Amino acid sequence: MKKTALITGASSGFGHACAKLFALNGFNLVLVARRENRLKALAAELKAGTQVHTISLDLRDSAACLKAFEAIPESFKDIDVLINNAGLALGQEPAYRTQIDDWQTMVDTNISALLRVTRYFLPSMVERNSGHIVNIASIAGSWPYPGGNTYGATKAFVQQFTRGLKADLLGTNIRVSEISPGMAETEFSQVRYKQDDHKAAQVYQGTQPLTAEDIADIVYWTTSVPKHVNINSVEVMPVCQAWGPFAVHREQQ
Repeated sequence: MKKTALITGASSGFGHACAKLFALNGFNLVLVARRENRLKALAAELKAGTQVHTISLDLRDSAACLKAFEAIPESFKDIDVLINNAGLALGQEPAYRTQIDDWQTMVDTNISALLRVTRYFLPSMVERNSGHIVNIASIAGSWPYPGGNTYGATKAFVQQFTRGLKADLLGTNIRVSEISPGMAETEFSQVRYKQDDHKAAQVYQGTQPLTAEDIADIVYWTTSVPKHVNINSVEVMPVCQAWGPFAVHREQQ
């Protein structure tokens, strides 16, 4: 019997790449994203024989989520792998100049939506004593940088929530993993800089960043190890990226 994976943020980037890889490996898919046209295009690209159910909605809308999840066809109801991938960064201004609405959007998307999706599908996994939750975090959750304030804080939440889930699920066969990518070239920077292509391109100039396919490979690997193995956390950066020295401000003498 085919397994089913539900992927949020499936219309681009990591989610898009995960959908293609999981389809190649025999999964049926529930794909969730805001852009319906992209979901339909992705569904058409997938390996022949893959059964796909698409859900177009904004995960920040709790009522819409409940309605859509309740309407998932019976053949897709038992989610074997939940990939909480939907997330974003907005802006890179210092905290005292940022737009408060950007902060709220990041909290609502990166934290509240992830909680909402997890809480809906987790009881069924517990009842079946089977399943795997993979949460996409970021190195920003562990290593702060100027302008990463709220984005980094939301990803630190994802890391700690993943650990808490693992603690709560002790004694079950449910696995929980967290993947923290570093610099990866997707639509991430275009979203962060609000479609300023020049700023987005500068992020990757002169580098060989991670790709969406790199992260999809890692996500799939965490789900394919033997059932008694739980990959708790994976932090991954491109070779061209590393941690910086401590920053010290010195007064002019």
